Amino acid sequence: REFVARVVGKDKRSDVALLKIDATGLPKVKIGSTEKLQVGEWVLAIGSPFGFDHSVTAGIVSAKGRSLPRENYVPFLQTDVAINPGNSGGPLFNMDGEVVGVNSQIYSRTGGYMGLSFAIPIEMAMNVVEQLRTKGHVTRGWLGVLIQDVTRELADSFGMKHPKGALVARVLPDSPAEKGGLQTGDIILSYDGKPIVDSSMLPPLVGSSQVDHRAQLTILRAGREQQVEITIGELPREEMRARTPAKPKQEESDYLGLVVGEVTPEVAEALELDPPKGVLVEKVKPGPAREAGLQPGDVIQMINNTRVDDVAGFKRQLATLPKGRSTAVLVLRPSGPIFLPMRIPEK
Repeated sequence: REFVARVVGKDKRSDVALLKIDATGLPKVKIGSTEKLQVGEWVLAIGSPFGFDHSVTAGIVSAKGRSLPRENYVPFLQTDVAINPGNSGGPLFNMDGEVVGVNSQIYSRTGGYMGLSFAIPIEMAMNVVEQLRTKGHVTRGWLGVLIQDVTRELADSFGMKHPKGALVARVLPDSPAEKGGLQTGDIILSYDGKPIVDSSMLPPLVGSSQVDHRAQLTILRAGREQQVEITIGELPREEMRARTPAKPKQEESDYLGLVVGEVTPEVAEALELDPPKGVLVEKVKPGPAREAGLQPGDVIQMINNTRVDDVAGFKRQLATLPKGRSTAVLVLRPSGPIFLPMRIPEK
């Protein structure tokens, strides 16, 4: 049977749309839950790969809560079910015949199936559908921070026994995080009582929160755990995009293998630095800086949890660094801020 459908609404971020048709007496599927779904459990996908209708493929759940590079607000289900063009939008069933996901995309270097398939959890898909039905659009919670994983080297520099949590690399201006007192260098350990093992766990939790929800966060700041309450805002429709900075003249160098200079107004404007504080990496020589991953064009904003305003402040801070240990260096790039662990030599 074929019907003419009307688009009620669509959500680009989750790649889910709600359609309406004029029909009665249609069969329906039973909705399951990904909470009970276990890694290693068998699942089935139904779709029309390459136009072959009603094709069924099987596999297992490889992982849960996957964050993909282009979308970190959807905690994807990763499976090894064969998915090809024509499977997207089809249901993913568990062995009880319940729909636990919507097949979405694959990861491939050839354009074809390579054993990595991803499905949208059914709870998120149904939440999107309900919002499209009632409001015509989808709203998500927003914290307003840029985060990264805590590596073993960074954990050592922050005085942690084990790497965990989401490291705040930047707090966006006028965001709920800024209003709630979050700071660059804070490590978010839990959100509303749910532990944050790695940074990919935080965005889905925030995104699924209601706007104006008062979230309880446990953070690590200066080696001490603290409780912070933040009122969640609404995720903006448009995201900020950084531009490539201009290149000012060389000015200073240091013993770690860096040639640095002051941040010029052109660089500050390109990276949206207001005020224009930090030092610009002009050249990276063999040494600790290169091993840490610093690159020409990086703007160093913080070393060892201390802000760096200019070249003079950068030099003063270097004299206080712990010898023979890793220290966290916050750098700003066109792609965004990131903490890098740099090991300070003994001599």
